[in-house]
Amino acid sequence: MTCSFCFSADRRSRARAAAVASLAGTFMAMALFHSRGGEPDYWAVEDARAREKLPLFQVIPAAKPEELTPANGYPKRKTYLSWQRSHGDNGGTRYSALKQINRQNVRELEVAWIYHSRDGSNNIQCNPIVAGGRMFAPTPGRHVVALDAATGKEFWRFRPDGRPAYRGLIYWGGSKGVSERVLFCAGPYLYALNPATGQPCPDFGQGGKVRLPGGAQGDFGAATAAPAIFERIIVVPGFEKDVWGFDVVSGQQRWTFHTVPHEGEFGYETWDRPEQYAANCWAGMAMDEVRGIAYITTGSPKPNFVGVWHRGLNLFANCVIALDARTGQRLWHFQEVRHDIWDMDIPAPPNLGTIQRGGRRVDVVTAVTKIGDTLLLDRVTGKPIFPFRLRRAPVSDVPGEVTWPYQPDPELPEPFSKLEFTASDLTARTPEAADYVLGRFRGMRTGRFVPCTDGRPTLYFGMDGGGEWTGACIDVETGRLYVTANHMGWAISLFRDDDPSEDTSLPKTRGRIVFETTCAQCHGSNRLGVGISPPLRGLRHRLTDEAVIKQIRDGKNAMPANPQMSDQDLKALVDFLMLRDCGPVADRSKGERPSYSFAGYPRFFDSEGYPANKPPWGTLNCLDLNTGRLVWKVPLGEYPALAAQGVTNTGTENYGGAIVTAGGLVFCAGTRDNKIRAFDKDTGQELWSAKLPWTGNAPPATYQIRGRQFVVIGATGGGHLGTPPGDAYVAFALPVRSSTSQGDRGEVNGKGGTLAEDGSKVEGSPALFDEPLHDVQP
Repeated sequence: MTCSFCFSADRRSRARAAAVASLAGTFMAMALFHSRGGEPDYWAVEDARAREKLPLFQVIPAAKPEELTPANGYPKRKTYLSWQRSHGDNGGTRYSALKQINRQNVRELEVAWIYHSRDGSNNIQCNPIVAGGRMFAPTPGRHVVALDAATGKEFWRFRPDGRPAYRGLIYWGGSKGVSERVLFCAGPYLYALNPATGQPCPDFGQGGKVRLPGGAQGDFGAATAAPAIFERIIVVPGFEKDVWGFDVVSGQQRWTFHTVPHEGEFGYETWDRPEQYAANCWAGMAMDEVRGIAYITTGSPKPNFVGVWHRGLNLFANCVIALDARTGQRLWHFQEVRHDIWDMDIPAPPNLGTIQRGGRRVDVVTAVTKIGDTLLLDRVTGKPIFPFRLRRAPVSDVPGEVTWPYQPDPELPEPFSKLEFTASDLTARTPEAADYVLGRFRGMRTGRFVPCTDGRPTLYFGMDGGGEWTGACIDVETGRLYVTANHMGWAISLFRDDDPSEDTSLPKTRGRIVFETTCAQCHGSNRLGVGISPPLRGLRHRLTDEAVIKQIRDGKNAMPANPQMSDQDLKALVDFLMLRDCGPVADRSKGERPSYSFAGYPRFFDSEGYPANKPPWGTLNCLDLNTGRLVWKVPLGEYPALAAQGVTNTGTENYGGAIVTAGGLVFCAGTRDNKIRAFDKDTGQELWSAKLPWTGNAPPATYQIRGRQFVVIGATGGGHLGTPPGDAYVAFALPVRSSTSQGDRGEVNGKGGTLAEDGSKVEGSPALFDEPLHDVQP
């Protein structure tokens, strides 16, 4: 069994034969559900006894030593002295060769400047880029701004059509006769701006923008991740579907790769009913700039948790895919979870690195996953560096579901988190908390890759990681990978979805109109949910009117409150969601296939709102890619209320991501205590921390201007953690050993000193929120 498809003709023939064998496995699984007449029985239930007769393990063999791709010495060291793409460079390493800030002096870091966008407060999940002494970044108010990277003074701002640079942007230095530009996606468009003026580049598309082929999905737009550039091709991964290549000068589209294959394309047969908006590329990409290979990671099939409508292996969902950047041709793919019904997307952009194997330096691509795997693959062939083990998986008791017989269970690289939630994981924080979670646990299903079922919660780790969209960073000098991880339980329930299709020929009801203007952007016009927003179907079976009204009024998790909605509109909306304004409900008890939906994404908490499992609830992990072994793991973050009680080192759910530097440091934030931290990259010891004005929900960036190294992070709160939102970028640097400098570029803090734990003033240093000295405004 293999998931690789290689370059050379002889390798292609072998890979095709392997692919045929893999597809044969699909058809064997499907055959279990055919009736005597040969037609699939979409109401049958899987045979557990037949599954148990299969071997316990299957293994995808590791690449042989002679098959490994020798390192080509790229990127050059100067690549790591700049930060011109979110994630640092086209390889997504988030590594910096700068070392002015190092283990010996990191405790001296102070705030250099704070920039407030003053255009609203909202969650920013993008780490900024720096080129030509200027920093380019999105703001909560949906602008892109250019700042003096040394002082934080704003030069210009631009407002595109939609939320810009959701999780990344890129600078391109131009070519002969062609101007430099900053490129990013917003709404349905790819934009190119002049970095000096902020004006759209007139030679790019229509007035500096190109409409992307994919549909825009609410705030996510048509693409969320940072593009990458090879020669004159800019590759854009689509949030809704597919990957596209455009000419970076003209904006002309050059190619499209279908992440769900169309009829006649390789992999089409792995779906019995191809889903158009599945296997999307929301996580990101990387680029090998010498070989011209674009690496993409993809999400799960849709809908989440229910596979009745997408039987099969479901290529290219849950894959790392290598594409020819010039043509978009697929070179190879490697799939982690097969026929994913757990929402276990590969959530992070790939990272390119070089490791030692058999005394040689070889080029690899890695991707960290929600279940804690680190996919470590040869960059050219896609073959795993270590044997990739798969374990026999449980069957489903849901009529019509056909689970895949084997799911990943690798031994190396060592997992940095886990999927299965067991009784030994239950919290012992207090006797009351332990009793509460044990009572709930007894009513749940657990196990490794146990499918969700109707009416009873299935409990497992990993919905938001393990790894998350923030991904990992790689120390290019040592081959060590650093990844932040979550360790939280989720309890997912299915329910029969018998909501009828809406008759679009009838006039829209008031409730439908309210839904379309208020709710459809996040939950989808068909109420099936978008991204992390759950479906709103079957509510009459699950919730009371009072419960729905409370959630609309008060908000819940990432959903904002709606206190301004009138009582009349609220009643009409509830009537629409409960199907009381659309006539008699049709009988869908026996359709072509069973129809199910899921009841949102509930976390498993104790009675006081803390995670129901033992700490650590969030970690920073160091993995040696050369050996596949974990080097260290430390808790990341604390709950302030627990720390005040003496309960420390718990870790917290986190959405920040790490960077690593030649100064021996790993920087990361994204925790509930609003701190940014620096760790010793060799030992995991925390060396420094500072409290931010709001949570930093993106990786930091680091750069050097006029001989001074800075570490900057967007501190805007909100997002998955539900912390208060803000509008700041905060830059740190070592003290300038002279008096405060105030020039025409803005105001910069040059005093010595550090910040107190709570952000208050320490002797000789302005407080983090002491705006008059070092807070820069538009």
